[in-house]
Amino acid sequence: MPSLTPDLAGKGAIVTGSSRGIGKAIAQTLAANGANVIISSRTQEACDAVAQEINGREGGRATAIAASIGSKEDIESLVAAAREALGTIDILVCNAASNPYYGPMRSISDGQFEKILRNNLLSTHWLSAMVSEEMMDRGWGSIIVVSSIGGLRSSTTIGAYNISKAADFQLVRNLAAEYGPHGVRVNAIAPGLIRTDFAKALWEDEDNLARALSGTPLGRIGEPDDVAGAALFLASDMARYITGQTIIVDGGATVTVGGL
Repeated sequence: MPSLTPDLAGKGAIVTGSSRGIGKAIAQTLAANGANVIISSRTQEACDAVAQEINGREGGRATAIAASIGSKEDIESLVAAAREALGTIDILVCNAASNPYYGPMRSISDGQFEKILRNNLLSTHWLSAMVSEEMMDRGWGSIIVVSSIGGLRSSTTIGAYNISKAADFQLVRNLAAEYGPHGVRVNAIAPGLIRTDFAKALWEDEDNLARALSGTPLGRIGEPDDVAGAALFLASDMARYITGQTIIVDGGATVTVGGL
């Protein structure tokens, strides 16, 4: 019978976009449950601050490695440095994403659309390919893609972002089928409205927040720790028979009519 306690002692994890928001909460939660984590975002100073915070607590250790997810060379360097620091990469959390455009699809530039797809989708493909071989060789691994409920909805303002997030779901299904026979699980988390700087434009205005929450049964905005709990579950053997799935963490917003 599997343990009902998520024990990640000795596991090595990369968490992208982990200097703040959802990624930071996930890294802190994995470390609190024994994992040694790589903190990564574009700025070394921001990564150092989070790693120092984690290393001041009990649990796994943190190492800061800055990288741009839009650069394949940066990602290759990140994986190589992570392997050296951790010994093994057992858990990959692809959380970093960007959205440089807000408006109708008919007006988005090719460069903006390409940046969204490169940062939000292609980077996940690169990272997964780079770490999956060693996971399959060991017969154990968990890859988690932080997507969005935007991938389930249309939008007249963040359509390109939503397209990239919808593609996450299919990438997860494909990789789950490819890696599953070798003991590697691949799943996604689709957060709703979470109190992060990334989503600040949607929640900092009280009227807009009230409109968003009008369709949320739990009646509150989500917090980064709400998403981190799902990531901890998927990273551990508690989810050992779950792969190719998307866990929606949205307070129930997608099961009702209303909201944003």
